[in-house]
Amino acid sequence: MNLYLRATDIIDSDNHAIIDKAKEVTEPCKTDIEKAVALFYFVRDRIKYNPFMPRFLSEHFRASNTLERKTGFCVQKATLLVALSRAVKISSRLRFAVLRNHLLPDALAKILKGKELPDHGFAELYIDGRWVKANVSFDIGTCRDFIIPVEFDGRNDALFHSHTRDNRLHIEYVCFRDSYRDVPVEKIIEWVEPVLMPDAKRSILGC
Repeated sequence: MNLYLRATDIIDSDNHAIIDKAKEVTEPCKTDIEKAVALFYFVRDRIKYNPFMPRFLSEHFRASNTLERKTGFCVQKATLLVALSRAVKISSRLRFAVLRNHLLPDALAKILKGKELPDHGFAELYIDGRWVKANVSFDIGTCRDFIIPVEFDGRNDALFHSHTRDNRLHIEYVCFRDSYRDVPVEKIIEWVEPVLMPDAKRSILGC
């Protein structure tokens, strides 16, 4: 379990800004569950969702960079939650999944060859003897129209809802990938490159 408490170059939980923010957010909390919940909602809502961020260099995923710019896509936000959690001694790691978004926005449809997202990332926190999934992707502003916000109580998995507020099919988990103690940048590029439209590869992957 000590592996999931250690800082890395990307999950830089030893960064002063990360440590200070983790302490600030969890200052009134007494238990790991309370700390995890507080950190979840900080990352979910204070870091705005943006799926169009670059994702081909380690620095693009570094937790302290995401904290500073206050925006990111799923993996970047999950990485920040993992770093903040490690900073307050909650073992944490990254987990990935392949998603099918049945209501894929037009802006993403122009980038992807289909409706599957091969590199969706979320955090897993080790609380009270078990790994709990925590998806902080969509901030509350992104959810204002038809998306049901993901809520987290520190005990139960918090994943995307399958349907919208008006009961349309939305997010389908096609499969779950492995868990990682650090951000697998090369793997993410490997997953993403085949599904990108040719014109999108340069802006998204830099190639």
